[in-house]
Amino acid sequence: MKNRLLLISVICALLFFGKGHAQQLPQYTQWFWHQFALNPAHAGIKPCADIRTLFRSQWVGIAGAPNSGLFTLTAPLFTRRKNFLSARQGIGGKFERDQVGPFTANRFNISYAGHFNFTVDNRLSIGISAGFQQWVFDKSKTTTLVPDPAIAGSHTILTPDATLGVWWNGKDYYLGATLQQLPRSKWDEIGIESRFRMQAQLNGGLRWSLREGMTLLPVALLKIPPAGPIAMDLNLMLDLQNQFCFGVGYRNTDALMAFFQVKFKKQFAIAYSFDYVLSAIGRNEHFSHEISIGYSACKVSGSGKTSCPLFE
Repeated sequence: MKNRLLLISVICALLFFGKGHAQQLPQYTQWFWHQFALNPAHAGIKPCADIRTLFRSQWVGIAGAPNSGLFTLTAPLFTRRKNFLSARQGIGGKFERDQVGPFTANRFNISYAGHFNFTVDNRLSIGISAGFQQWVFDKSKTTTLVPDPAIAGSHTILTPDATLGVWWNGKDYYLGATLQQLPRSKWDEIGIESRFRMQAQLNGGLRWSLREGMTLLPVALLKIPPAGPIAMDLNLMLDLQNQFCFGVGYRNTDALMAFFQVKFKKQFAIAYSFDYVLSAIGRNEHFSHEISIGYSACKVSGSGKTSCPLFE
């Protein structure tokens, strides 16, 4: 009960301080089904391989609007523990592509995580990812009223990338935090004052069993850019028999969201989400859509439950 009250306080704080909105990195409505895409500490957290892919089309109908997608793969290392509650390890890889107007970003990262159990149900995970990101600027997709030396030609920038993440979970709750874009690489080809800047994210979730086969899942995500307003997602989901999941959400001053997921044989999952845009950029006309597919190699027991519960 104390753990639940603590997490409720954290989620309320996210709601209170989450005024304003900004999009510095790609944003996804289905982030809660793609925890590794947010946090490298989730690499290999389950005792089986996990594969996921996601595509997002944002503000459909607006020229140059963001289109984002990712592919992730995680797997455990040394799954057999030498001693009771001894640490486990995991690895993972992520490829992400994000296109906004004349800019295209490709990111590739390899992750490693260690998982340390303090009790059977309480675990601390620490992970780091490292790789590179490629930024491409296509001058042919821009026009200016007068010549601008800052966009004299097309450019491609290749820079290092790294993310640090921590994750704490119990049987029915979790808290996560990440620091993204740790290298503050410059964009010399585009502007002498332009550079990548570190960004932070916090997220948390609860699991309440309403009755047999019915679970309520409130989750929250707080995105903290280095400059500009804070963005927050607050979602509520209902899971039925670990096979169907429905939910609604709110992104402050930006969108109302609805989503659902269907599982096949408890190992394959397909999900869709819809953003009804509230901001002036797309109100009543330009909406956002996401679709994702996932596969978990965890075995299915005779009771119909997977060997990888939500916070495994």
